Amino acid sequence: MLLPKDPNDDKNVIVEIRGAAGGDEAALFASDLYRMYTRYADSQGWKVELMDANTNDLGGFKEVIFQIIGKGAYSKMKFESGAHRVQRIPTTESGGRIHTSTSTVAVMPEAEEVDIEILDKDIRVDTFCSSGAGGQSVNTTKSAVRVTHIPTGIVATCQDGKSQNSNKEKALQVLRTRIYDMMRQEEEAKYAGERKSKVGTGDRSERIRTYNFPQSRVTDHRIGLTVHKLDQVMNGEIEEIVSALTLAEQAEMMEKGE
Repeated sequence: MLLPKDPNDDKNVIVEIRGAAGGDEAALFASDLYRMYTRYADSQGWKVELMDANTNDLGGFKEVIFQIIGKGAYSKMKFESGAHRVQRIPTTESGGRIHTSTSTVAVMPEAEEVDIEILDKDIRVDTFCSSGAGGQSVNTTKSAVRVTHIPTGIVATCQDGKSQNSNKEKALQVLRTRIYDMMRQEEEAKYAGERKSKVGTGDRSERIRTYNFPQSRVTDHRIGLTVHKLDQVMNGEIEEIVSALTLAEQAEMMEKGE
């Protein structure tokens, strides 16, 4: 039986990681996840391009948005959407207590112009000075760009490019992808009805994985998989988890006779 292929599987992806519950520690964990995905992308021969980042004073990411360019990026990265939970003793904790923090990950297939057409009359473009960590100005020219899609209210910002023009291009790319993702989710919800996949709905608030540092353990809650090699996982060695999730999705599709 030939399983239907997700039409987005071969697309590049745009990934957004945000520190959620846990303040500074969540932001530090968000930067750990960014490093994990960057190393995983390297191992797959993909290219990573940073699009926008908002850091805290400790070097963690309150938010980071980046693009992964490479064949099949979405087919492997799509399982990463959701809430990632970390349990560890923060470097800022003097009493040695284990803290639990979360960061959320959103993985979206990159929308090309053929997928989503954005009309000039539907967008508002604002420019501002980009700022670095701690609020120093990276440059004094207004090169950072914020694009608002008026019909949906979706906003995208980019300040990592070399010029206002490249930032506008990247912001439009993120905007297009977010609109495409919203439409895709609406379509899926319409067809899915009550159906909820074992591999998770991809709902960004849903806890999908726990990284427990004291026990060097990583557990993916969707398929009940636990691996005891946290260091390697944080170093980008997530292929074992990705493969197990892919198999679980395929098995479920066969069971449903899709």
